[in-house]
Amino acid sequence: MSLLVVGSVAFDSIRTPHGEVDGILGGSATFFSVAASWFGPVKVIAVVGDDFGEEHLETFRLRSIETSGLEHAPGKTFRWHGEYLGDMNEARTLAVHLNVFEKFSPKIPASHVSSEFLFLGNIDPRLQLHVRRQLPGARLVALDSMNYWIEGSLNELKETLTAVDALVINEGEARMLSGRQNLRQAAAEIQKMGPRILVIKRGEYGVALFNNGSIFSAPAFMLEHFKDPTGAGDTFAGGFMGYLAKSGDFSEANLRRAVAYGSVMASFAVEEFGLKRLLELTPQAIEARMSEFMRLTQLDV
Repeated sequence: MSLLVVGSVAFDSIRTPHGEVDGILGGSATFFSVAASWFGPVKVIAVVGDDFGEEHLETFRLRSIETSGLEHAPGKTFRWHGEYLGDMNEARTLAVHLNVFEKFSPKIPASHVSSEFLFLGNIDPRLQLHVRRQLPGARLVALDSMNYWIEGSLNELKETLTAVDALVINEGEARMLSGRQNLRQAAAEIQKMGPRILVIKRGEYGVALFNNGSIFSAPAFMLEHFKDPTGAGDTFAGGFMGYLAKSGDFSEANLRRAVAYGSVMASFAVEEFGLKRLLELTPQAIEARMSEFMRLTQLDV
């Protein structure tokens, strides 16, 4: 397994009905890499500022995540401040300070070019394509995007989609990208753009997988209590890609298992603020919840 992620490392300030935290480690590449690291080795490419210290780097080292591609630039690290209200299905952004992330241009170390699996986190699609072209031998390339790029860089995003195998986005973004309200029709339109594997995240309603004419729907893992949805989507992607990279199997059955593992990892992430729950996991805890997830979705009892 050789899995590479390109995305953001950030400091998050978050308020939910269950509490408030200030300046904790977050970002798409962070959540993804920590989740994926439970399945095998991960390399991360991102940019951080002068305020990113050894104590923050230790989080990656704790999970044996390769950080030689982590660029240190003069200035402050990307910061996001948001809150969740009510059912916490949607974040309300209170402030965004891109800081060093604003001029981020991913640099791929020579030692990373041979990576077999690549996840392109939510950054400018032109940068995603630039990175993808530097790894022509990658066996599986997946991409994440958001409404900001769909609205402002649609042509660039569509060009990038022709060069990837999989797309992971949420339900609203799928409708926006496709121009279709019906989710099945939306999926068909998006797959025409390039990615044969499409994963649509549906929040508390679970995940839909579209692959070569096959459709699979998995529920979200039901929790009695959860505190913070921040990073759940990136954690899902980390579990999904981490499991695929570990197994090296892209069959329909295994893609469905990867969706289940992604859902399980996301269910852990939301139980605490930030990375806390993901960092204190064990392989046994992951497999126990996976077994419970399988029982919850079993038809024959």
